Order: sequence, then structure tokens, then C-alpha cells
Amino acid sequence: MALRSRARAYLRGPEIHPRPATEQAIDGRARLGRRTKDLVKRLRPGEVAVIDHADLDRIAAEELVASDVAAVVNVAESSTGRYPNPGPLILARAGVRLVDVPAAPLFEELDDGDEITVQDGEVRIDGTVLASGRTIGVEEARRALEHQQARIDEALRAFAENTIEHAQDEVELLTGKIELPAVRTDFRDRHALIVVRGTTYRRDLRTLRAYIEDTNPVLVGVDGGADAILEEGFVPDMVLGDMDSATDAALTCGAEAVVHAYPDGRAPGLHRLRGLGLEPVVAPALGTSQDVAMLLAHEKGAELIVSVGAHFNLTEFLDKNRAGMSSTFLTRLRIGETLIDAKGVSRLYNPGVRGWQLWAFLATALALVVIVVLSAPALQEFVELVWLKLKVALDL
Repeated sequence: MALRSRARAYLRGPEIHPRPATEQAIDGRARLGRRTKDLVKRLRPGEVAVIDHADLDRIAAEELVASDVAAVVNVAESSTGRYPNPGPLILARAGVRLVDVPAAPLFEELDDGDEITVQDGEVRIDGTVLASGRTIGVEEARRALEHQQARIDEALRAFAENTIEHAQDEVELLTGKIELPAVRTDFRDRHALIVVRGTTYRRDLRTLRAYIEDTNPVLVGVDGGADAILEEGFVPDMVLGDMDSATDAALTCGAEAVVHAYPDGRAPGLHRLRGLGLEPVVAPALGTSQDVAMLLAHEKGAELIVSVGAHFNLTEFLDKNRAGMSSTFLTRLRIGETLIDAKGVSRLYNPGVRGWQLWAFLATALALVVIVVLSAPALQEFVELVWLKLKVALDL
């Protein structure tokens, strides 16, 4: 608190004068989180998210919008120009006020739950200005994105060079020399549905409901992807990852837990799982957790691997702050035609008319016939006459 008082006194110096207001003031509780994907789990409608997220990506922006926050204050640059990140434009178009205050000491000055005001690029508490920056509107965000897209060749060149450079170090992914651990989940001759917390993963998963119900694939959630499976009313068979974004509910739902460890065996997520009373399988391997999940399903005999939310294009990889995609490139080469993306499933799979749907239709039709007969005396007499003739014919 002493640090907060000194900083406020400094910011409240005699040379600081309030500017004429041009924006409507937004008042709300501040929720602080340096990891946006963790912060969105505890945000409530109308609150102000205080983040530290350079190059705000699509997934983070969409989840902030879904949290119904009133404003987002970023102590980093929401767009550094490194690549075309659409996050700021997504927030602006959704009507969420985005204020950039790079290097502002808000994480030191604010406590979680403090009531703050955001107006004209300023963050205030009890009338005192804690930070001053700029509001990023739709037009500014759109122009910045267009400028970055015009320079995409620079990002693409650096990305390709990094991919080629590291492919030689990760060639074991292609040759199959990586020893994957034994697991109790049975993939043999089954479909495997691997859900990653990527773009459109929730929407894609919803479109696959009929596919999941009809084919009963092995459901694998990669970190936060396990929560998406639970949200759709299913239970994952396996949760795999470094366990930094899956909730406790997902980790303790009964699914087999597989911790993705570094090649030297270090597994930061192991301590968390043991704290929950779980003894997970440890999988030391190169690459990302989604790469390991796909390789594991492939090596354990999955007939088909369907990915939901997996990263496939340049922007998605740069959103994850990855400089290259050597492991993902080599993994897909190894799996080959066994892997398809969820976006293509709707063109490959047609569930047709199910038995219960046919019986429901027949029951509805019969009910309508009964209603029509009971409401028309002439039809009642006709039905009684037909029934009488049947009794006579059958000697009942």
C-alpha cells in the first residue's frame, strides 16, 4: 500500500490536469491477469480486464468478448507490428473498449477487485490517474491490421527460415524414434477426436455433435480443450498437455492424464496433478502438446484422427508466439492421410436419419391422426364402422 500511495502522489503532482472528457466513463471492478487465458476464467460481465499481452491474438480477444467485459486495459502493446494480429480489431468491433498503457505499473498499483474508471485513455481510481495511454478504436485497429498484412512477407520469411533451421533438430518426429509411453486409453482401430484451444474450436466442436454420438471416438483434450469437451456435454477420455490451462474440473473428471514433458524429463505440470491426487503418465517429447497428442493417437493405432482447433496457418502459429512450425510440419508428414481437420468433417460425414428420429416422426403423425378423428364426428363413425367390420372378419 505504501508503494501505491507514493505512486499515486507522484502521478497526482501539480503539473497534472484533467483533460476534457470525450468518451463515456466506464466504471468497473479491475481483474488482473498476466496470462489472458487464465484471466478469462474468472472474469464477470461489466468488469475491466487488466492484462499484459503483447500482440493480442484472436483467441484471447474472442474469449474476452465472450466474458462480456466492459473494457480491456493492456500494459503491453496490443499490436507491435510483428505480424497481422486481429485481436484489437475483434475487441473494437465488439464494442469492448481497448486501452493501451504500455509499461504502466498497474499490476503493482491495483489490487484485484479495485473499482476503477476508464475514460479517454486514462485509468483512474478515486479520481487519481494511475495510467494514461490511448484508446484503440475500430479505424485505428483496421488500419494497423492492413499495414501489417502488407508486410506479411517479412514475417513469413523469418518463420520459414526458423522452421527449416529447427527441422533438422526435430527429425525424430518424422522417423518415429520417439518412445511414447504406455497408456490405458484404447485407440486401436477407433477414431480419435483431438480438441485444441485454437480458433473456432468451440464452434467446430458443436458441429461435430452428431459425429461424436454416432461414431464414439476417443476424446482427447489438449489442455484447455478438455474443458471445451465438457462444456459440450461429453467427457474426455484423455487430457494431455503441460496442464497450465485445463481447469481442475477437467483434470479430475476421470480422464486419463498425460503430462507433456520436456525431452530431458522435466514436467512442470506434474506437481499440479499430484496436488490433485492424480498420478499421471509422463510423455517426454519434442514439439507442442497438440503434436504429441496426434503422434500418440497415431502410434497407438487410431484409424482416423480428427483435429478441432489445431493450428494450421501462419497467423495462428504467430498468435501462439511461435517463431516456426518444424515440429508441427514433421508431425503432419508422419501422420499423413490419417489426419483431417474438423472443418472438413461436415463435407465428409452425413449422419442421415436416425432410428429414434423416425419413430418420433411416426408417433407425432399418429397423434395428429387421433386428434383429427376425435374432433370430427363423421370420421369417428367411419372408424367405428371399419373396426366393426374387422371384428366380424376376424370373428372377434
